[in-house]
Amino acid sequence: MLRAVVRAFGDPRQAVGLEEAERAAPGPGAVEIRIRRAAINPSDLIPVTGAYRSRTALPFVPGFEGVGDIVRLGEGVTDLAIGRRVLPIGASGLWQQYLVRPADWCLAVPDDLSDDEAAMAYVNPLTAFRLIDAAGAHFGAAGGRRIGVTAAASAIGRMLLVLLAEAGFRPVALVRSAATAARLGESFGGEILTQPAPLDGVLDAVGGAPGDALFRQVRPGGAFIQYGALSGAQLDPMLVTARRDEVAFSFLWLRNWVHSAPRAAIEAAFARSFSGIRAGFLACEIDGVFALGDLAAALARQDDPARRGKVLLAP
Repeated sequence: MLRAVVRAFGDPRQAVGLEEAERAAPGPGAVEIRIRRAAINPSDLIPVTGAYRSRTALPFVPGFEGVGDIVRLGEGVTDLAIGRRVLPIGASGLWQQYLVRPADWCLAVPDDLSDDEAAMAYVNPLTAFRLIDAAGAHFGAAGGRRIGVTAAASAIGRMLLVLLAEAGFRPVALVRSAATAARLGESFGGEILTQPAPLDGVLDAVGGAPGDALFRQVRPGGAFIQYGALSGAQLDPMLVTARRDEVAFSFLWLRNWVHSAPRAAIEAAFARSFSGIRAGFLACEIDGVFALGDLAAALARQDDPARRGKVLLAP
């Protein structure tokens, strides 16, 4: 089978290579899955750069999100059947043609969702749910508080704008350029800013210097919740320390929740995701679907400023 492998940290376009590998038979309690679609997300690429090297072991196969059908069952697996489409969650490894994963970490996919839809039902929607819950836990009642969303024109940014408003907050879209603001304004009728401004809270995917500038604008009693580092850097720790009595800072890792939450809570979150995809507000535009053998082209497109939507792999 063909798989993508990272053997040394670096620029994903150079560090992720393609290799042929033997398929592994599923052991007791595991299943083998033929991957039909896998998403390319920033959360897949940041570990490749070495940003999280203290908790990233080499070599590894990237890809946290995707969908496939079961082709082999290990001994003792009775809740899943050959041919069943599932979402393998809990670890990376989906940028390959076949994957062995414990059956307990596979979620059945409803028949009415397409492979493309199912392949995007995990990382962004569940992260968005956790961010809204975190904001609600901090403020108690939304009360129309102004919550900024960085990278607001991204797939998860658009989800957060909808979910914040639904929860009673006042979402403020934060984007880098007037052109992006104009494009986002075609579908979002709320406040859109290209410069930092006073806010009650921030849901941040960027970090670095842009995050520092926003952190300074959060009002006392507010919250700054970071869930990504698109800039390649974290916030200035001295700044966070200087304002620790005024602004609650936290970093949200979806993986931590997935590995600690009860199975019923995870299934409920996916049911909510599937429902939101059907309704449209959790659906993502797709820019293109690439064969795994065309991974270099897929990664180049992922990095293209002209990209409009998700890039998917079809291993």
